[in-house]
Amino acid sequence: MTDEWRGWREAAQAALYGDEGFYRSPARSPEGPAGHFRTSVHASPLFATAVARLLTGIARELDMGTVALVDVGAGRGELLTGVLAALPEGLDVTPYAVEVAARPPGLDPRIEWCAEPPAGVTGLLFANEWLDNVPVEVAEADAEGVPRYVRVRTSDGAERLGEAVTGADAAWLERWWPLSAPGERAEIGRPRDRAWAGAVGSLTAGLAVAVDYTHVRGGRPPFGTLTGFRGGREMRPVPDGSCDLTAHVALDACAAAVAEAGIDASTELTGQRAALRRLGVGGDRPPLSLAASDPAGYVRALAAAGEAAELTARGGLGDFGWLLHRVGLPVVSP
Repeated sequence: MTDEWRGWREAAQAALYGDEGFYRSPARSPEGPAGHFRTSVHASPLFATAVARLLTGIARELDMGTVALVDVGAGRGELLTGVLAALPEGLDVTPYAVEVAARPPGLDPRIEWCAEPPAGVTGLLFANEWLDNVPVEVAEADAEGVPRYVRVRTSDGAERLGEAVTGADAAWLERWWPLSAPGERAEIGRPRDRAWAGAVGSLTAGLAVAVDYTHVRGGRPPFGTLTGFRGGREMRPVPDGSCDLTAHVALDACAAAVAEAGIDASTELTGQRAALRRLGVGGDRPPLSLAASDPAGYVRALAAAGEAAELTARGGLGDFGWLLHRVGLPVVSP
């Protein structure tokens, strides 16, 4: 990494996805993303089971011999491995892992490893904590309230204000995250909008789901959400390749981008708590009567309830947003 001032998008792109970046260099992150932050996938196998139920339902609607399962931002293939293990017998699935890192050893040979979502597939596209790692520019209102790009020094994360935000970025801020008071900050989500519209557009028919920490217009955090993670701990974001760099996602803007791209899809934006409950993950404790009739079963059910509670907890994983697009399928009520 060179010691120079850059926009946050350029700096984060190099720090995360460059040859020596956090997600590409085995030396920097040999254990993969799981060694640095805990996602729903790592928290409990119940999450993969829920995604398997979602895929099974979509396969039933599509009524085709084979369906695709596309995991965008696949890490080391943990979600795909869990879903494949949880699928009912007889369901023919072609799994794709979309990831910039090299294919890990020992991965199920059925999983196709690719750098971009495959085009023209039919089935379920699932992106769990992918969009928050799509690099974006950061803007801050100066002393006169004028939004300016934030420049960052790659070596230590020091920041200074650069030129005024203009053009399409300024239009995005005005529409989705207006700044006025000095010191207010925003992450300009245009690259995420494009990335998500492209991912949804890769489906011929099926369901596309983005799961991420999110906020919506009218409730944006006044100083942004950009942060770093390393070794399971949150830290100051420094774009030197030593840590994950992440920021919450304006999923409402991503939803609008899909419609504006001309993709014929119905849209739902909900929370993980509600989405997982629809898929049978509720967190309710088993009845005490089960402890007397089936002690071992009670212990298993109690453990599952604890895991489900973590996945749906307010103030934690339950606060994730789920953005769902049904492509080429009848509209259904949430």
